[in-house]
Amino acid sequence: MSTQTTDVRAAYEHCEQVTKTEARNFSYGIALLPGDKRRALSAVYAYARRIDDIGDGDLPPADKLTALTGARGEITSLIAGTAPPAGDLVLVALADAAGRMPIPLAAFLELIEGCEADVRGTVYETFDDLEHYCRCVAGSIGRLSLGVFGVADPATAAPLADALGVALQLTNILRDIREDLGNGRVYLPAEDLEKFGCTLDPAQPPWWAIQPPGQEPPPPGDPSAMERLIRFEADRARGWYATGLRLLPMLDWRSAACTGAMAGIYLRLLGHLATSPDIVLERRMSLPGREKIMVAVGALARRTPRLPAGVTPVDPPVLAAPQTAPQTAPQTAPQTAPQTAPQTAPKATPGRSA
Repeated sequence: MSTQTTDVRAAYEHCEQVTKTEARNFSYGIALLPGDKRRALSAVYAYARRIDDIGDGDLPPADKLTALTGARGEITSLIAGTAPPAGDLVLVALADAAGRMPIPLAAFLELIEGCEADVRGTVYETFDDLEHYCRCVAGSIGRLSLGVFGVADPATAAPLADALGVALQLTNILRDIREDLGNGRVYLPAEDLEKFGCTLDPAQPPWWAIQPPGQEPPPPGDPSAMERLIRFEADRARGWYATGLRLLPMLDWRSAACTGAMAGIYLRLLGHLATSPDIVLERRMSLPGREKIMVAVGALARRTPRLPAGVTPVDPPVLAAPQTAPQTAPQTAPQTAPQTAPQTAPKATPGRSA
C-alpha cells in the first residue's frame, strides 16, 4: 500500500482493526484473502457493522430510524460518486474499495431495510417473510463480498451468494433465540411456531428463563416441542447451505477459502445446534477458537464444508439484475500490493450474521 495516500491507508487500517476486534467469525475467513481483497472486505464489514450498531444500540427507536435514514443517504451519495467526508475513515475506505472493484453498494440499502425491520419489531408470519429479511441482512453481505472476490459470471453467482447468506442468517437466528427474545425480537415464523405448538412472547418470561429472586418460577412448558422446531429449522437451513456452497467452485482459490471458512464455521455450529437444541434455550452457543481454526485450515486446503447425506438444495433465489456502483476514477494511485465442545460467546455480526 506504499503508493496510497496516508489518509486512505489509515482508513483501511481502521477498518481492518474493526474487523479483527468485532468479527469473531468473519475474521477467520477474511484472514485468508490477499491484502487488497482483505482490506476491501474489511471496509465492507466495517460499514455493515456501523449499520448493525445503529439497529442494536441504545437509542430510542425513532432516533435509530433517523440514523438509518442518514446511513441510506451516505450510501446513496457514494453510489452517485460523491466523495465521502475526509474524516469518516470507514466511508473513505469503502469509497476507495468501490472505485477499484465492482462492489454493489446498493446492497447496503437492503441491509438498512432489514435493520429498520428490527427497530420496528417486525413479526414474520411465514417463512417467505423471514426469507426476505434474511436476504436483506445477510444475502446483501454475500453479494457485497462477491463484488470484492470477483467472478466470471455474476448473474449466476449472485443468487448463490444470496442463498449462502440466508443459510448463515438462519443459523444465526437459531443460535440467538433466547437472546433475541430478551431483546423483544422473535424471528421464527409464526406459522412454524404454531405447527410445533410453541409460543415465543417477549412480553412473557419464557419457560426456560432464570427465576427472578422472590418470584414464582414461570409455568412449565414443553421443551421437546421447541427442540423439534429447532431441528426442523436446522434442516431447512441445510438446504440453503447446499445451494449456497455451489458458489465455491466459481471463485478463485483464496476467495473460495474465505467463503468456505465462514460457511464451514456456521455449518458446524448448525450441527451442534441440531444435535443439542436444549442448549440453545439455556445459553448462546459458539464454536471454540480451535475448532474455527481447523475449519479455516480445511478451507485453505480446498476442502468444501460437508453436509449430511440426503440434504436437498433449495431453488436459488430470483434476484433483480445486479446493481453495481458507478465505476469512478480511483481517488488514489492503484493499490499494490483461529476445546472442541460448544461454548458461549458474545454476539458479533457482519450484516447480522457473523
